[in-house]
Amino acid sequence: MLRTIRLTLAIVFFVLITLLFLDFTGALHTWFGWMAKIQFLPAVLGLNIGIILLLVILTLVCGRVYCSVICPLGVFQDIISWLSGKRKKNRFRYSPALTWLRYCMLGIFLLAIIGGLGSFVALLAPYSAYGRIASGFFAPVYQWANNGLAYLAERAGSYAFYETEIWIKSLPTLAIAGMTAVILIILAARGGRTYCNTICPVGTVLGFLSKYSLFKPVIDTAKCNGCGLCARNCKASCIDSKAHEIDYSRCVACMDCINKCRQGAITYTRRRPNPEPTTAKGTSVTAEQINDTRRAFLSTTALLAATAAVKAQEKKVDGGLAVIEEKKIPERAVQITPPGSLSARNFAQHCTACQLCVSVCPNQVLRPSGNLMKLMQPEMSYERGYCRPECTKCSEVCPAGAIHPITKADKSAIQIGHAVWIKENCICVTDHVDCGNCARHCPAGAIQMVPSNPKNEQSIKIPVVNTERCIGCGACENLCPSRPFSAIYVEGHKMHRTV
Repeated sequence: MLRTIRLTLAIVFFVLITLLFLDFTGALHTWFGWMAKIQFLPAVLGLNIGIILLLVILTLVCGRVYCSVICPLGVFQDIISWLSGKRKKNRFRYSPALTWLRYCMLGIFLLAIIGGLGSFVALLAPYSAYGRIASGFFAPVYQWANNGLAYLAERAGSYAFYETEIWIKSLPTLAIAGMTAVILIILAARGGRTYCNTICPVGTVLGFLSKYSLFKPVIDTAKCNGCGLCARNCKASCIDSKAHEIDYSRCVACMDCINKCRQGAITYTRRRPNPEPTTAKGTSVTAEQINDTRRAFLSTTALLAATAAVKAQEKKVDGGLAVIEEKKIPERAVQITPPGSLSARNFAQHCTACQLCVSVCPNQVLRPSGNLMKLMQPEMSYERGYCRPECTKCSEVCPAGAIHPITKADKSAIQIGHAVWIKENCICVTDHVDCGNCARHCPAGAIQMVPSNPKNEQSIKIPVVNTERCIGCGACENLCPSRPFSAIYVEGHKMHRTV
């Protein structure tokens, strides 16, 4: 019964948190955004004392329930371990805890937080690691499926779905997400919760607290016949069946051991517990069934990818005649951080690089940074869109306090940067044509077109930027027709201002 409850809750949390990263509309965050905010590290960095106390109390009462129910990376490892258990059952065994490694990793992690090394923090943070995996690998498949449905719905006269552009936002982040996924899959398939009990800093902290938890799995030595079935199915490798002992700092309270024990010797009780996790029974799957499923999945994925590629190619030509040259990112002295982040320093200190804000940005302005010091942390760039004054989605979903919640009125008054005009790139000067695109679309009215020759009112007009009114939204940079570099671009502010 306890295992069934735990599995049900874990599946619900895992599916909904995954959907938060896949939902490019941002609609789910209204109802389930709190699931991101109760993750341990974002709560710590966001100084959400209430959530931290809640998780600490939960651990002191029930053990490491957070790791087996709430943490998406923990549940992801359980899924991999369960799938690998289909081929080889009873494959685990007790192993002594690598305490020195766990606390060394925790010490390095804390030093990285204190030293402001956000890139290293993001590498080890479990919630952030899963966010990158979901955004980098699950999201494209989800979007391909959405675009396929949109294509079919449009031909049926329905607009229940709409297409979204699929693109690689950052190759370094994608590569890191891929390596993380491969390492986790190998560790989970071979050793279950190896990552959680040797590397994960959150697991180490909660493991220390769980040694003093009120309720724990416990072994009744009078009933135990020493078969070792619990130890061979414990994915945390924390049950010493010969000594009838459980390492509670590594037990994730999965309740598998309670179901697996045929003698009923393990119970979840207030007495000093002895956790004995076991894997759930599964039906055998033939090699032919696996191959058929794999072929079907690959065929569907290839079809969706081909459709998306054709659609993407259509968007790169002007009426099928001229190729549209893509814009390049300008060299900014100061990178732009989202409205609500207060300053570049505050953003770097609190951001966990989970990619949640990147996944919900409807204008494709946010993307992971390739800068080594801020690797994987989101930054703003305007090649594909601009930061619309009416959009506050990133501030609504950030779980760590890197982007504070703001209203639409607040956003229109926050100056995250200012526009800079580059005379050499402007088609008004190079091609001697009237443009004014930047001035017409500036939502703050910060750009005016003035005669290039003050003495001749009929001369070609050029843009002039009022830096006091400009909020740095990037509408001018995005809509400038100059290629490959815009004639006007936004320079970020280290400290945000109010206009």
